[in-house]
Amino acid sequence: MYTMKDVCLKLNMTYEALRFYCDEGLVPNVKRDKNNWRIFDERDMGWLESLLCLKRCGMSIKDMKEYMDLCLRGISSVGERKAVLARQKQLLLGQMKEIQESIAFIDAKQEFFDDILAGKIQYSSNLRDCE
Repeated sequence: MYTMKDVCLKLNMTYEALRFYCDEGLVPNVKRDKNNWRIFDERDMGWLESLLCLKRCGMSIKDMKEYMDLCLRGISSVGERKAVLARQKQLLLGQMKEIQESIAFIDAKQEFFDDILAGKIQYSSNLRDCE
């Protein structure tokens, strides 16, 4: 069994985030020790790792709750869960494409600036006339 502190250290998350997830009902069946402190088992740890991944994927708390509800339904919801993750993947792929385009733009600008600094080309600007 893990304490809140153990979970935070093991999963590299803040105490506040863990408490928030628990208070929001995103960690079902939270167990308590004799002092009424939350404790977590390996299944809880696996679920929390999943929540952290869904958060990194950009999933909202509302969507995480809906996904959790599907998970709690068991095998009958596997197809729906697969569809939810497929939609999230498509959003991530779109973001990745935008990031790749941004990186390509920065690379082109860096090359442009390198060529100016090396004297290979003359400076030009889209904002003002060059002297």
